[in-house]
Amino acid sequence: MKSTPTPLPEVLLIEPRVFGDERGFFMETWHSERYAGAGIPGPFVQDNLSFSQRGVLRGLHFQNPNAQGKLVYVLRGEVFDVAVDIRVGSPTFGQWVGYTLSADNKRQLWVPEGFAHGFCVTSETALFAYKCTALYASDCEHVLRWDDPGIGIRWPVESPSLSGKDRDAPTLDTIARDDLPVHPGVQA
Repeated sequence: MKSTPTPLPEVLLIEPRVFGDERGFFMETWHSERYAGAGIPGPFVQDNLSFSQRGVLRGLHFQNPNAQGKLVYVLRGEVFDVAVDIRVGSPTFGQWVGYTLSADNKRQLWVPEGFAHGFCVTSETALFAYKCTALYASDCEHVLRWDDPGIGIRWPVESPSLSGKDRDAPTLDTIARDDLPVHPGVQA
């Protein structure tokens, strides 16, 4: 397994070892000791699966309180996956990273607690899986606007298919500070 820090140091790009031959392939999608050694401690308490059509954009979602770390990957198809640092007091507050994840490249992205997450489907369809460190809690769920000009994410689609809550989400500068997570280095 290869773990590569991104420009947002807590977000990691993971390339699992893949053992393949003419019959197919085998890979580990999670191994607690190896992933903990790479900086992804777990434990994971919920697995989710999402199926979407080309041009669907889901996000940018986060929970606070009850923040979720997410280990995300694609089982079929391809997505452009994004993490945004929304931790008040973080030196990288409002910055984003984005990577292509696909069934072919078998990459994973670790999106830690305190980051908003979203993805856009760039293939005909995509089957997207993610492991979460906290259970989903609807009363803690928040949404950040996918096209917030203050963040400037360069999505690979101009007119994505969005849910109502994603389409109507606020920009980062209008979200109440109490609704945002706080960077661990900030004193209360």
